[in-house]
Amino acid sequence: MKIRIFSTPFCPYCVALKSYLDDNNIIYEYLDVSDNIPAQKEMIEKTNQIGVPVMNIGDEWIIGFDKAKIAQILGIKEK
Repeated sequence: MKIRIFSTPFCPYCVALKSYLDDNNIIYEYLDVSDNIPAQKEMIEKTNQIGVPVMNIGDEWIIGFDKAKIAQILGIKEK
C-alpha cells in the first residue's frame, strides 16, 4: 500500500506525523507542497484542502494528523 504525506517543512503537525510514522517503521513518500507545485495541485484537487498535513493511503485521504484513523488504517497498535 502506497503512503504519501503532503506537507511543508515548517508545519509542526507535519513534523509530528512524520515522527509518528518513523517511530512505527512506516515507509512513506514525503511531498513538500511548498515547492512541489504538481503535488500541491493534486492535494487540492483530491481534497479541496490547502492546509497540511494531508495523507494519502491507497484510496484513502486523511486531512490533518488524525492519529486514530491512521493507526486504524495501518494497523498500528498503541504502545
